[in-house]
Amino acid sequence: MKKVTGIGGVFFKCKDPKAVNEWYKTHLGFDTTPYGTSFEWLDKDDSTKKGLTQWNPFPESTKYFEPSTKDFMINYRVENLVALVEELKKENVTIVDEIATYDYGKFVHILDPEGNKIELWEATE
Repeated sequence: MKKVTGIGGVFFKCKDPKAVNEWYKTHLGFDTTPYGTSFEWLDKDDSTKKGLTQWNPFPESTKYFEPSTKDFMINYRVENLVALVEELKKENVTIVDEIATYDYGKFVHILDPEGNKIELWEATE
């Protein structure tokens, strides 16, 4: 079973997300919105399929990364999230929440051995 297929996003806490967005826009050319920016790429096996990697600064007061106390969270793209979660449960991996489904895909959060919260995302293609 294929597990992680790529990085879906990089999320980090900061004091002033608006100012950070503006800094990256001004100095590094990011095309930012209030939700950060998306980097578009082509699938290596099928160049007609596009993918996105999201970059997003969060307010330092966000609860979204909990129960982790870290200032960052990585989102990994996966295939067949339901089957992967079942496999992770058998391996005693901490599953933080239930699978949530949106127009743009399915998500679930897990913890690594050091308590880093990881977001797993099965994109709707």
